[in-house]
Amino acid sequence: MKVTYLGTGAAEGIPALFCNCAFCKSAKRRGEFRSRSQVLIDGELSIDFPPDCAYHGAKFGVDFSAIKYLLVTHSHMDHFYAHDLILRGYKYATEMKSPTLEIYCNAEVQEVFSECTRREMRQEIAENILVQTVSAYEEFEFGGYKAYALLAKHTSQEPLLYVIEKGGKRILHLTDTGRLPEENYLFLRQIGGAPFDLITLDCTLLWGKTEENSRHMGLDENARTLARLEKLGLCNKRTKKVITHFSHNSAPTKASLKKAEKQYGVIAAYDGMVLEI
Repeated sequence: MKVTYLGTGAAEGIPALFCNCAFCKSAKRRGEFRSRSQVLIDGELSIDFPPDCAYHGAKFGVDFSAIKYLLVTHSHMDHFYAHDLILRGYKYATEMKSPTLEIYCNAEVQEVFSECTRREMRQEIAENILVQTVSAYEEFEFGGYKAYALLAKHTSQEPLLYVIEKGGKRILHLTDTGRLPEENYLFLRQIGGAPFDLITLDCTLLWGKTEENSRHMGLDENARTLARLEKLGLCNKRTKKVITHFSHNSAPTKASLKKAEKQYGVIAAYDGMVLEI
């Protein structure tokens, strides 16, 4: 599986849209940019759909018409910018690779999709976008994939995390979330399986402390999560462990991220990073 981290920033991006803090100013000077979070698998499956998709397509040569499946974690704008989906067809897009797009999401995301597209969505576009709701701890299949939804700790209604399996490879996607609800570990123990080949971890707080009620993780909670997964036999030395979703408030400089990689044995994602598993 080819996994591309198209965007690795938090909601505000880096540099933050309206911010003039010292870090954002220095990021502009250095040309160190991070767009909103999106992961692409094998060019056909996207995890989340941020407002930066047009930028991702132009910057990294992504053919968004070839994306067949979309897993949405939650309804927040930086993870689901539904407005752009009104452009998926009609005179806005011709010679598309995949006529249809299947969206898997929670009920709140489905509501946001309806609200954001009802004024401008054309029927000939709408009929090729299939929205299916899933709930936490549900198994579902699409194409050659099997997926399981987990429950995130965040500030939207039933935010989801995902296990994705295909061709003997397994991915665990853990953004956006704070400390994982205990039910997730019980469910992961129940479904079992081989160790994950790739685990993506929310690291919005980076070196900051993850409080019990935090809606995001830092390196401390990343380490705790990985240790729990290792005890379950779902993480080992061969597992690629990627941290992402960085906020400008955590000042994710190159030096800071290199230190994190060395100290915690993780890979710090950057926009356009590609991994093969």
